[in-house]
Amino acid sequence: MNLIEKVKFDKDGLVPAIIQDEKTGKVLMLAYMNSDSLRLTLETGYTHFWSRSRSCLWKKGETSGHFQKVISTSYDCDCDTLLFAVEQTGSACHTGNKSCFYRNDGESREATYNAISALSETIAEHCTMPGEISYTAKLFKKGIDTILKKVGEEATELIVAAKGGKNSEIVYEAADLMYHILVMLHYSGLSFYQVEAELIRRFKQSGIKEKQSRAIDKSK
Repeated sequence: MNLIEKVKFDKDGLVPAIIQDEKTGKVLMLAYMNSDSLRLTLETGYTHFWSRSRSCLWKKGETSGHFQKVISTSYDCDCDTLLFAVEQTGSACHTGNKSCFYRNDGESREATYNAISALSETIAEHCTMPGEISYTAKLFKKGIDTILKKVGEEATELIVAAKGGKNSEIVYEAADLMYHILVMLHYSGLSFYQVEAELIRRFKQSGIKEKQSRAIDKSK
């Protein structure tokens, strides 16, 4: 049974589709799909939706150029909601904001979201900037060896801070280390979203069993 056959469309033949940034995990938008737009999305690898206001199919980015390349497709336990992790070109929202969820308590500003997601997004945006105006870009230009050296240095500084026992220094050095880890992940074509998924996978079993499974895999 393919995905279209599994999905439980509502009485109007629609299913809500949540669109999420693959690199940061940030929710970009919510739209609706019918069987045709879902089929086009799966066949082309780019999101297509059904417009309830215009009663027609539309491809995200067909007029703006802000396409959404599908990286992965998931569905919830009832199979009545879809989740697409995408590589977003430009902005998801027609207002020019990165996400449609930019309002908070009625104010026209970006809603507060996970700091790690925000930092990951900033790294992705800054890595192609000129090195003289962005430290992130400077690291990227120097390459993986420099990035790994910085990860090692920051890890050492965190250890020293922890031995010193001063909480403010521990927090400061931990933040530095986290930043450089995120840079390393992005340079390697990975994201914290993928690390988060691995952590969630590990939550499903005890730490001892998880370590035992890794030991078995290495012995094969």
